[in-house]
Amino acid sequence: MARPERRTVRDVRKGNQSMLLRTLYFNGPASRNELTRLTGLSAATVSSMTGDLLADNVVVEAGHVESDGGRPRVILRVNPFYGYAIGVDVADTHVRVELFDLAMNEKAKVEYALRPARHDIELVVRHILAGIDVVLADGGVSAAQVLGVGVGVPGIVERGGDVLVHAKTFGWDGVPLGALMRAGTAFPVFVDNGAKTMGQAELWFGAGRGAGDAVIVLIGSGVGATVVTDGTTFRGVSSSAGEWGHTKIVVNGRACRCGGRGCLEAYVGAEAILDRAGIATQTADWQAELARLLESGSPVLEETATYLGVGLSNLINLINPERIVIGGWAGLLLGGHLLADIRAASADNSLAQPYAATSIVLGHLGPDAVALGAATLVLERFLSSRPTAQIPATG
Repeated sequence: MARPERRTVRDVRKGNQSMLLRTLYFNGPASRNELTRLTGLSAATVSSMTGDLLADNVVVEAGHVESDGGRPRVILRVNPFYGYAIGVDVADTHVRVELFDLAMNEKAKVEYALRPARHDIELVVRHILAGIDVVLADGGVSAAQVLGVGVGVPGIVERGGDVLVHAKTFGWDGVPLGALMRAGTAFPVFVDNGAKTMGQAELWFGAGRGAGDAVIVLIGSGVGATVVTDGTTFRGVSSSAGEWGHTKIVVNGRACRCGGRGCLEAYVGAEAILDRAGIATQTADWQAELARLLESGSPVLEETATYLGVGLSNLINLINPERIVIGGWAGLLLGGHLLADIRAASADNSLAQPYAATSIVLGHLGPDAVALGAATLVLERFLSSRPTAQIPATG
């Protein structure tokens, strides 16, 4: 029988400080009195910890509010310029690198095109490292101010020292992306599946905010999902939970890029939609062609809305979420034109009670949400353990 882990005074203080910082970030700006009420910590503990955070420039004063019969109360907020986070979106057709302050405001962005048939890991890493240099220069931010780099990638991300990525559609089988990144940069690197990074962004800042049980789906050339239960992302035993795009909707159906047949991705992924419409995908601009199809009202799209609705109904019947958020560049295009049809197909194929408890909505954060979500991996570490930038940044 394992012995219970002993917590030291230092552990307790670190946990309290993390709770205070997270509360201030997500519920602030706030006064010390409000933080005491929101966290349940004592007034003395809140006063001591906010004093330390103010001294370190992690927290700054954001004005005053009147109090009943006393001095005005000081309002505090997390300093958005204390440090910066870099978010990277590795997709079929691009590597996008973005720089954010701690309020998740974009400061600079650069994008490198990829050919859908070529995803050499060395090329992808070169683009990421070059992009880091570009956004720091364009954003006027020094390396000392950067708290870390988050990377969203397709496929299954195996956590560990080397951060192995298994992305069959890219031809990656156990690619040690973490080790390759560390060989080229001294910044802390955090890697996760792109659908999960987008899901975290929508959960924290977008259409998923406030939902304890939700599914955030990403539809681009690939298809994936983030499953949120009781406010926490469900990962499964090998971190592969959410591979919704490879659930089967047609027995012995269309060939999928994963090597299987009949997968949802083979019907509602952008490449699959264009292929079903007879458009050569090797040379096409997928986003422009999908937009054109939607404007023309191609009959393929009615079928796509049905397939997508069936896929969502499987999530509703299996998981019973209160909210489903449709995101990804192709998901936002499809939802912008076909949301009523998608909802109708979902209703037709769901059990009535769980469908009635679910809302199906579009994401709020746009097609760049994967990179934003990747940056939240850095923010999550900051809020949990407050790594210190070498030189505290100023606005």
